[in-house]
Amino acid sequence: MADDVTQASADPATRWVTSSALTRYRLAPNPGPMSLDGTNSYVIATPGSESVVVVDPGPLDAEHLAELAGAGRVELIILTHHHPDHSEAAEEFHRMTGAPVRALDSKLCLGAGPLGGGERLDAAGVRIEVLATPGHTADSISLHLPDDGEHGSVLTGDTILGRGTTVIMFPDGRLGDYLETLRQLEALGPATVLPAHGPVLPDLGQISRAYLAHREERLDQVRAALAQLGQDAPIAAVTDAVYTDIDGNVRRAAENSVAAQLDYLRGWA
Repeated sequence: MADDVTQASADPATRWVTSSALTRYRLAPNPGPMSLDGTNSYVIATPGSESVVVVDPGPLDAEHLAELAGAGRVELIILTHHHPDHSEAAEEFHRMTGAPVRALDSKLCLGAGPLGGGERLDAAGVRIEVLATPGHTADSISLHLPDDGEHGSVLTGDTILGRGTTVIMFPDGRLGDYLETLRQLEALGPATVLPAHGPVLPDLGQISRAYLAHREERLDQVRAALAQLGQDAPIAAVTDAVYTDIDGNVRRAAENSVAAQLDYLRGWA
């Protein structure tokens, strides 16, 4: 899927990338095995607007937050989900800018109420449609910008990445929810994918179908492992059978994915 990267202009001196007509992002300085190059902290605004929306201010890094605050008058801060690489700096950024923080989970909100799936926001001159997209986590959301270019765009958080595939953070995230989310996103067609990690991708429908096919392939591998090891095989044994060439630093993520797959296949509560 990395071969399908769209062209985006970057300023290496400031880590800013122009990602679409209505968005740009600044790459946070938090690279790692799970965060890829780092977290993409997005700024949404109509060109020429004095106000902006900031999505996922990311880690608590003074330079990063100062750059985001300097992008314009911050009208609203949105969190795609609760993981620290997206939300750690939210309280400090709220203090710096005075802008309310909104998320699906009310515990993450500051100065405003929680978001709801299907809610429409009008901020910084941009129409933003909130999509509840659980699966990676229970509180994951995506943001649909229908007026962003010919086919619109979707900020997908960690639901779809710019490179590789997404971990289901079981038991918070559930595979059944995630498969439904991917079908929901597929229906949006060729919208531009604006992920929270990795590069911009050109076709949400195509990427969603590829993600669905990957999940079905993994489920088939887990079914085959259970047929060989027994239906009550432990997570570690199934992980060994399915993920034969993973690095130790992502072993826990692989076990999380296997747990989610077993939950889905066994119908655990």
